[in-house]
Amino acid sequence: MTGTPGNPAYENPALPAPPIDDTDVSRYVTDLGLPGLVDVHVHFLPEPVLRKVWAYFDAAETHYGMPWPVQYRTPESDRIATLEKLGVRAFAPLVYPHKPGMGRWLTEWVTEFAAETPAAVPTATLYPEPDVADYLGAAVEAGACAVKVHVQVGAFDPRDELLRPAWGLLAEAGVPAIVHCGHGPIPGEHTGLDIFAEVLAEHPRLPIVLAHAGMPDFVAALDLVQRFERVYIDTTMVGTPFSLQIAPLPADWPARLVDVADRVVLGTDFPNIPYPYVEQIRAIAGWAAADDRLGRDFLRSVLHDAPARLLGI
Repeated sequence: MTGTPGNPAYENPALPAPPIDDTDVSRYVTDLGLPGLVDVHVHFLPEPVLRKVWAYFDAAETHYGMPWPVQYRTPESDRIATLEKLGVRAFAPLVYPHKPGMGRWLTEWVTEFAAETPAAVPTATLYPEPDVADYLGAAVEAGACAVKVHVQVGAFDPRDELLRPAWGLLAEAGVPAIVHCGHGPIPGEHTGLDIFAEVLAEHPRLPIVLAHAGMPDFVAALDLVQRFERVYIDTTMVGTPFSLQIAPLPADWPARLVDVADRVVLGTDFPNIPYPYVEQIRAIAGWAAADDRLGRDFLRSVLHDAPARLLGI
């Protein structure tokens, strides 16, 4: 085997050849014997909100000091068709508010979107506000499979007293929250895995997916996975050439995944990524090839089995 964890150029004859480009992803999925990909971290938003998100990324050199060209800036129907061509069997469309009053509206919007989009599973979001348990509870009752929580964009403290009933509700229902609480790509006032660890300490049965594997605090994220039986990490942007510029992985990253292999799930950040979808799949393929204890079983788990199980598919 050759290459490094950050540069997925491994060679392992026991595994299918990694996909070359987006058109080759479905071939790779078939070679693994999978019915498709299950992506837990995809974004679909109301058009006015999405335009603002894309405008923010257009100014990425100001925000992040580097350009962020949105790869899949196409109409909504085209984005859905792109996922289908990539072999994505199911995906979680994630929405997130940045101010009070948006949580209910976005949750109702994404519920309707999922009902009209066969591959999309129903999701919800939350924000610390008096009615959060009401609209979140209604969404869970209606079948929400995941809840997006964006501590950085929302600029709120996840320990906020207003969120206590929401965390309790999700813990009891067993519905996972996909939480962006790491410091990447830029720190927020309430980001940090140490802060969110306090939420987990109070609600140890809360199912959580640490978005972006807690980027850039990857080791701390894996520590939380070890400490709490219902904590997962997703692969969103992790190990891609773009992200390695700002958040390099530990040199022994594949080895670190061995003990938590069944709690790593596919996430991509489609459509807002600044590179082709295939780069995430190639990064994951590289980890599997780097350590024989991972291999094909790990790929099948990360790309389909574990996220399907998590979302109740």
